[in-house]
Amino acid sequence: MTARTRLARTSAALGAAVVLSVTAPAAHAETTTTQHLTGTLTDGATWIADVPADWNGTLLLFSHGFGPTVAQDAPSAAARTELLAEGYALAGSSYDPKGSMWALESAERDQFATLDAVKAEIGKPRRTYSVGQSMGGLVNARIARDGAGRVDGALGLCGLVAGATDLDNYQLDAEYAIARLLLPAEDLKLVNFASQAEAAATAGRLTAAVTAAQATAQGRARVALAAAFLNLPTWAPGQDRPAADDWAGQEEQQYAWLAQGLLSFVEGGRYAIEQSVGGNNSWNQGIDYGAQLAQSVHAPQVRALYRAAGLDLHADLRVLTHGADITADPAAVHTAQLTSSAGQGLGVPLLDIHTTADNLVPVEQENRFADRVRASGDGSLLRQAYVERQGHCAFTTAETVAALHAVERRVTTGHWGGATQPAALQKAALGLGLDGAAYVPYHPAELTVGRVAPLRTGRPAPRQEA
Repeated sequence: MTARTRLARTSAALGAAVVLSVTAPAAHAETTTTQHLTGTLTDGATWIADVPADWNGTLLLFSHGFGPTVAQDAPSAAARTELLAEGYALAGSSYDPKGSMWALESAERDQFATLDAVKAEIGKPRRTYSVGQSMGGLVNARIARDGAGRVDGALGLCGLVAGATDLDNYQLDAEYAIARLLLPAEDLKLVNFASQAEAAATAGRLTAAVTAAQATAQGRARVALAAAFLNLPTWAPGQDRPAADDWAGQEEQQYAWLAQGLLSFVEGGRYAIEQSVGGNNSWNQGIDYGAQLAQSVHAPQVRALYRAAGLDLHADLRVLTHGADITADPAAVHTAQLTSSAGQGLGVPLLDIHTTADNLVPVEQENRFADRVRASGDGSLLRQAYVERQGHCAFTTAETVAALHAVERRVTTGHWGGATQPAALQKAALGLGLDGAAYVPYHPAELTVGRVAPLRTGRPAPRQEA
């Protein structure tokens, strides 16, 4: 292999990205047992790949989450070390670095182009699996939908699989409840941010309002209401899980999530999504917030805290319903549907794993996604499994690798069997002798969102290998 190879390969699926160059530093290959490859695509995206000397013939294509558009090829340093030790080759792209960090417009295209580039360097893999984390879990679900003939199976880690519009809508409900009930004298901007600074200013005011509200029983009841709309778990890191009827303890742990800067992340993410889709793709006009709360698994907690505080819950819900006047930009909703949704079907087997108390991508998203996949007729290709732990993407290396092995078994045998059952995954993960596991039987509640976004865009015909 030469140190610099020029290619002219075009990815025909999803809008063609031509690989401009590939660099394989000779010094790196001479001093390690892993060959490191890098390259650049025509949209400016970079990609990396790591190939162990004892490559087992399987390539893992990793889709990274929301954040700087920097190429990554594994979900963590520890996972990377273990996967390379097991003989897997790893690859992943940065996505287009010129636009928003919500890079869904380019991510799938760039991931497929990365596959072309890596194959040109190392040869055609025996098997290729797509792996994605967080926002990359949404990218991964789209690859699992569109990638038949290019990938053999997929593993999603804490994926944002309900898509951008559901995300922005339930987050809007929480932001609106805080602004309307805790800052009633302010006309706080909640959508259509012109800059990151505007988003940060809104996050600051919302966080300050929540902090002040936590000092009173009435304020805590209203914080719990907003947390219910946010689908926020009641179990925070470093704390014991509150009892099922410990309503005050549950709210305290929801507040702990909010006090850690969660709303800054939410508003920053909203700005990035609006940048990507060209406007506001969320709305609350016509939403009945009484009906909305009734859908939430946290409704009993909210009702109990309102009673204890002597507040009229129905009055607050009427205030929210009557004041709901935010409308979406139809073009932005359409763009988000085209670029930032999943669940219209699957082309290859997909296993999603999720922690049961995820503060950034609620585990309830898995139910929303599964409903859509089943409606498409591809439910037999999907399996979901759950890890009893607090936090976003807080998986051990053993949990991740065991889940990957389960996907491999499904592709090899043609059926899932019992490999994705909690007990089987737990046994497999512990058997790796790494860093522990906590797979459990679990059924997520329904996602509290209260909107039905259109999902009839269809899926592109999968590109076949040449």
